[in-house]
Amino acid sequence: MYELIKESINSDESALELAKSKKDVESVVDAISELSFKETMKLGTRFKKFPIGCDLTEIVVGTCASDLEKMDLFGNCLLANMIGAPIHICAYAFSDIAEKYGQRGVEIMEEVYNITDVPLDLDHFGKYGAMRFPKHIVGCGGDCYNQGPNFTECPRGRIHERLIDKEKSEELDKETWVKLSSSVAINLSSEQGNDGHAAPLEEAKDLAALAKKYGKGLEAIMFVGDGYDELITGFKRAIEMEVDVFVIEGGPFNRCENTNEGFAKAIAMSRILCPGKVVATNGAYESECRAGLKSGLNVIITGFPKNHHGYMCGFEPKTARRGKFGLPRVIKIMNEESKAGPTRVPIQREELLALTHAVKLAGSENIYPKTIGSFAIGDAHWVTIQNSKMYKEMNIPISLEEISNKINGDSVSLHGGRFISWLVAKELDKKGVEEIIITDSDPWVEKVSVNNLQEELNATIIPGHKDDKSVGLIAKESVITTTIPKIHNAIKSKIPHAINII
Repeated sequence: MYELIKESINSDESALELAKSKKDVESVVDAISELSFKETMKLGTRFKKFPIGCDLTEIVVGTCASDLEKMDLFGNCLLANMIGAPIHICAYAFSDIAEKYGQRGVEIMEEVYNITDVPLDLDHFGKYGAMRFPKHIVGCGGDCYNQGPNFTECPRGRIHERLIDKEKSEELDKETWVKLSSSVAINLSSEQGNDGHAAPLEEAKDLAALAKKYGKGLEAIMFVGDGYDELITGFKRAIEMEVDVFVIEGGPFNRCENTNEGFAKAIAMSRILCPGKVVATNGAYESECRAGLKSGLNVIITGFPKNHHGYMCGFEPKTARRGKFGLPRVIKIMNEESKAGPTRVPIQREELLALTHAVKLAGSENIYPKTIGSFAIGDAHWVTIQNSKMYKEMNIPISLEEISNKINGDSVSLHGGRFISWLVAKELDKKGVEEIIITDSDPWVEKVSVNNLQEELNATIIPGHKDDKSVGLIAKESVITTTIPKIHNAIKSKIPHAINII
């Protein structure tokens, strides 16, 4: 394993082999622990490439805090919705706000669902539903993050007390919260030795089962800790529980000797081990965020003022405290550290709509964790998006079956080599099309798509070598298989006769 990981630092082919292989948690952690900081970042970045890792860079926004008025909460949610950022739901804060207005927490959740369409990410949720905490906890000023850098229990000697009677009083709403959510977070920190800041494993298991029951994306929150034994424990538990997304917390929960290198290594390990290929952080100092983004980090959970994610990501010790507005800072950090690929950094509403279109066209029966060849169709984002209101309300002009029915020739070119082209190719293969040409502006995407499809399909799969116009003339029929409008329109200008999917 060490040799293959070492080779994967500089080789796409070795990285593909590693992605396809069965991986042992200890072996991956051992190998990456031996790498230099520079090697770690290079490896993590390589594993952010399609299709061995999700290549999006995204913000998820915490819009709530217990002492916000409803108008402020809803305004924050509308703003997040306008920019296309998924909303991180702190269930205890929704319930605290609701209580002030004589409502139940789930009623606030329903109101947010009704005024937004982006994915809703549910957190701080337990065996009775929304967790509830006393005022000295929900109003925490972020002392641990502010003092930093290492976790030595809460600086004020607090533990996360629970108001269980309040939780039980709204237990009947538990499943409604989950039904309205796109994804659900569980916390595995208690398994890593941090039972003061997380619910016991039994609650995580209960919630994981409920998330799976309703087909929701499942996230596991873990901390960097010592960067070795504690990470191994977290990774193993997450994989056992069929988690889709790894969420790695640094900040004062990172006790590595070199915290930035330790955080980068935790992200690179997650890149290789995470089943859903999406790696996030819910808390990391600015320097950790930068190291993580250089090592393949997909998602930073940030927040509006008063929300705890507002200060937990992007600020350094002595500046990280409650009331900070993390969102603009994290956007700037992302712009400085992440290279924009086919999508902007961070992705915005236009990209989210294009991705939602792709997921809806694919159909829930075909997407992650379903596979073609050696790889799943999409990643954890795909299962999350299919549970969003945006997905439910989106109309698609043509289905996969209708695309296939429009094809009469035995040679077809597909323009755009990502997951939708795989599904269109599979439909055409069922129909008996003999030759399918895949072309993409990225030679890597084109090559991997051709090789992966050839593993499973009977048709001959041919690379188009980035040449949309020539391929469009050679093939008897063509389909534009990208859902990004700008790219779609550019291809359409070269091949006017091609079938559109948007």
